[in-house]
Amino acid sequence: MSHTTLCTMTLAFRSLNSPCLIRAVRLFTVCANMSSRGSLLLLLLLFQKRLSYRLNARPGVTASFSGQSRHFSGFSTLRTGPGSGMKQHEHLSVKRVCSSTKLGSRLTDTDQDSGSSRLKRVSIEGNIAVGKSTFVRLLKKVEKRWEVIPEPLSKWQNLQTCESREGVWGSQQSVSNLLQIMYQDPTRWSYTFQSFSCMSRLRAQLEAPPPSLLELERPLQIFERSVYSDRYVFAVNLFQMGCISETEWAIYQDWHSFLVQQFSKRIELEGIVYLRAHPQKCLERLGQRARQEERSVDLQYLERLHSQHEDWLIEKTTPLHFDHLKSTPVLVLDVNEEFEQDQTVQERLVKQVKNFFDSLWLRD
Repeated sequence: MSHTTLCTMTLAFRSLNSPCLIRAVRLFTVCANMSSRGSLLLLLLLFQKRLSYRLNARPGVTASFSGQSRHFSGFSTLRTGPGSGMKQHEHLSVKRVCSSTKLGSRLTDTDQDSGSSRLKRVSIEGNIAVGKSTFVRLLKKVEKRWEVIPEPLSKWQNLQTCESREGVWGSQQSVSNLLQIMYQDPTRWSYTFQSFSCMSRLRAQLEAPPPSLLELERPLQIFERSVYSDRYVFAVNLFQMGCISETEWAIYQDWHSFLVQQFSKRIELEGIVYLRAHPQKCLERLGQRARQEERSVDLQYLERLHSQHEDWLIEKTTPLHFDHLKSTPVLVLDVNEEFEQDQTVQERLVKQVKNFFDSLWLRD
């Protein structure tokens, strides 16, 4: 990074001491255009965190910078290396994805802490087309007080930017179906997609729960997949397939470990529900939902993902890098039977899940 870039960044950070937040954002945007695009991830995190603290420290000051993203298991465009391009990150619009989320609402420790340690976080894991979305809808129907956070599939299918190529701020524009181009050209887009997906999951797990949830005796958040399956199932699988290079894999692991350790308790899971089904059954369900982007997904690919899930959650042979994850309890549910319309199967699955959720508070 050049001396000029460092000076510009210093000015951007110092400008947060003044009321002129717009000046801070503009200076940071200049810095983004001057430096290596892929190296901005950590800088954006630090900038965002500092800005969040400034906003929380000054009553009456709010900021609504846009930011959004992601699926399958991937982040907007965060490539670090030759020929890479980084277009988006958490909440600052440096040629990036749009959202209406307020910056201060995502990274405030006081909001998280106010719910005390009673809050439990659980992820629903499983293969493509195993029935995760159907299952989380079922859980939401059974207990409306639980907060269910689904995968933002529409964001991956309709990636949007707030800024034109000329750098003029304007209305949102659809720029890509990231999920589709990843399947069409996995060697080119797998790292981009996985990065985008992981950042989206990270944002979801960092978002402060609603106050109404924290008022419950047993508040519970349910995530459709997590930053952990992103790495230990999807990203590692693409690396083993040769769709992600050794350099990209090393970079992915480095920033993934840093971010998970950085946010620590705020994204840790208290439990995992593993929806388990034969790959052939997943392929049948995949055909039934007929999602255009997934036409190239075959049985062999589903078998590989099934093996990754088994190694991580059943055999426990996947090397894990986070101590808390090694002891996270796992509930395994056999979902080979069709449960979407079968009331009896639904009741059996829900009973197992409720008992599992109850056990999470008994561990305290």
